[in-house]
This record gives sequence, C-alpha cells and structure tokens, in this order.
Amino acid sequence: MDSGGDVGRITSVGQPPTEREPSAPTALAAGLEVTFVFAGILLYIWRWQHTWPHVWLALWAVVLASQALRHDTLKNLGLLGPGLRPSAQIILPLALLLYVPLLVYGLWHHRLGLLRPGWNSFLLFAGYGIWCLIQQYLAQSYFHNRLMLAIRNRHVTSALIAIMFSAAHIPNPILTVATFVAGFAFAEAFARYRNIYPLALAQAVGGLLLAAVSPETLIHHMRVGPGYLFYGLR
Repeated sequence: MDSGGDVGRITSVGQPPTEREPSAPTALAAGLEVTFVFAGILLYIWRWQHTWPHVWLALWAVVLASQALRHDTLKNLGLLGPGLRPSAQIILPLALLLYVPLLVYGLWHHRLGLLRPGWNSFLLFAGYGIWCLIQQYLAQSYFHNRLMLAIRNRHVTSALIAIMFSAAHIPNPILTVATFVAGFAFAEAFARYRNIYPLALAQAVGGLLLAAVSPETLIHHMRVGPGYLFYGLR
C-alpha cells in the first residue's frame, strides 16, 4: 500500500495491524472496487462462464492492476514475511480440531480408507492446493486488503469476507456453511498475521476431507452455482 493509506500494515510479529481511520475518498473507492469486482465474480459463476468464458482474464487484470497501482507489497499480500509461523500456529491446530471428527466419521462409515500414496494422489492434492491458494489470494490478499481500507473494525471486515466467501459457494449447502465458518477464521488470522499459505493448506485438507465424507446427493462433487443445480442432468 502507499505510505499514506496503509491501514493494514503489520507493526510487529504477533501484533494486530495498526487501525487508522480510513479517509472518506479512500474508503469509498475501496468499497466500490470490492463491490464491482465481487459482482463480476458472481456474474462469472452464474452466467459469464457459459456466455463469455474468457472474461475471468479481465477480472484478474483488474485485481492485479489495482494491486500494482496501490503499491501492494509481497508482505502486505501475505506471500512472505514472519507471519507464516504464527498464522500456522493458530490455524492448523484449529483445523485439526475440526478435521479429526470428520476423519473418524469417514473411517467409521467406510467413506475413507488408507491407500498407498501415489503420483495420482499427489497431483490431485497439489492441484486442489493451488486452487485453494488462488482462492485465498483473492479473498485475503485482494478483497480483505481492500476492505481494510474501507472499514476500520477488523472483525467487521472478517465477517464480510466470510459472507463473500460463502456467497461464492451458493447454492451448495455444505460448502456454503463450511466456507462461512472457515472464511471468518481465515480472515481473522490474515488480519493479524498476513500470510495466506497456512490458510490455503487448511482449506485444501478440509475441502478434500469434506468432499470424501459428505453425501454426494448434497455436495454434488463440490460444484457451485448452476453446476450444482444441474448436476447429474444430461
């Protein structure tokens, strides 16, 4: 961020960001930017992916151009810095508490089984992990950073990120609920420690585990938008 408007900079490891009152023009511009870009993502999920399948390139261009114009740094984006370890110390134990019951449930009901690790399983996890990293980059490195310019209260911005993350997974009932809960926890961790890698790892493990133990009649192969509604139809 530019030195005059960085309301989301980490002051020291393990300490919350300094919360300055955003200026009215900065807050308005950031709020409008979030609204229009997120609306574009929802339109792509529900409409444009079928009518204008390459419009996602324009959305990415807007995101990257915004980050360049505002002079976002790699540290500010959560791509490096000392926040990795404290973020992992918060998120990964919390994820473990949630995932162990799912793991036990899956094994007990024979939805999960022990398999020898192989190249295909590695590619599956790596591919999904990259997709989760992209989602966290958009949710935290872009949207949450912009909301921090518009709103001072970090719990409010975390709640808004949770709502947005969940809304992008409508109408899938399992993913909508799971992404709201996870989205708030991830946003709170990002606001404090600024690192997206533990968040992406937790999402990747949790997403694959949730897909394995959930009834296919409800989760529809983790599809969202029209893909969920028309799943199974020819």
